[in-house]
Amino acid sequence: MLAVLFLLMNNICYGQLPKVFTKTDLNLQGNVKSCLVITDYGKEAYEFNKEGMLTKLTTLYSATDYDISYYKYSKGLLKEKRSENYREDILDRQTSIANIYFIDTLRNKIVKELIYSYQKDFLEQYDYFYDESGTLATIKRRNNEGIDEIQISYDSIDGESTQTTSLNGIVDKTLRRSFYGEKKKKNLINVLEKEYVSGEPYKATEVFQDSLGRKQKELLYTYDAAKSSFVQTGEHIYEYEEHGFLSKKKTLANNKETKQEYIYQLDAHQPPNWIKQIITPSNKYTTRRLVYYEEELPQE
Repeated sequence: MLAVLFLLMNNICYGQLPKVFTKTDLNLQGNVKSCLVITDYGKEAYEFNKEGMLTKLTTLYSATDYDISYYKYSKGLLKEKRSENYREDILDRQTSIANIYFIDTLRNKIVKELIYSYQKDFLEQYDYFYDESGTLATIKRRNNEGIDEIQISYDSIDGESTQTTSLNGIVDKTLRRSFYGEKKKKNLINVLEKEYVSGEPYKATEVFQDSLGRKQKELLYTYDAAKSSFVQTGEHIYEYEEHGFLSKKKTLANNKETKQEYIYQLDAHQPPNWIKQIITPSNKYTTRRLVYYEEELPQE
């Protein structure tokens, strides 16, 4: 949940348009209307429209301290996001912000994102430029400190595609995607992401996914300047139970192996969702309270 929340609150990623978050990002199935997650530090309440897109996220730290994010859409695209922070039940206008999106499709697609504080101060502007094929090619970021330009280039060879993201002409990240598996199917995916600092290689992550897009194995690397290569520092291996929920995670790092098992209590909905998760051996648990949209009967 923490990883999902971080992405929701920081949804500007170099090389892609701000993501539309849906119930699947929380591993929810079926016509879920709302999901209340009870955590160690407080509660998180997610609300979805009938299309499954997130419309409201509330993080409650106490009865009087909480953050609320609202998401508005038009034709399936994010049009507005408002992040409001309340302390002692009072809106903090200095830290609350609004993200407004405009789409121009007269020629090649251009998306403009304007970010303001609730004090009506301009903070930043992002312009997303697409090429003739509809692929994101350039992002320009403007703020009071100047202008940054993010360039995204794409290469494909022998069924392997690579996306390179550069910030002001300096490589920031590369993402290589390839398929593997049986010779005829090749329906398994391998994704290698390398990160750079000031153009120099820093760390990398390699993920092996099954045909459903679930992680099977994840390899972690750091760059060893003395060896002029990436060196593996860790490995995660994942297993799933019959409903598709994570059941086991094995971690190998520093010549040590640790294991986590995930135990679920499911609700009676079809398809089912988990309403309680216990992670052993730490016995850490998370509970969820779900509300579903009523099923609409077909018209006769």
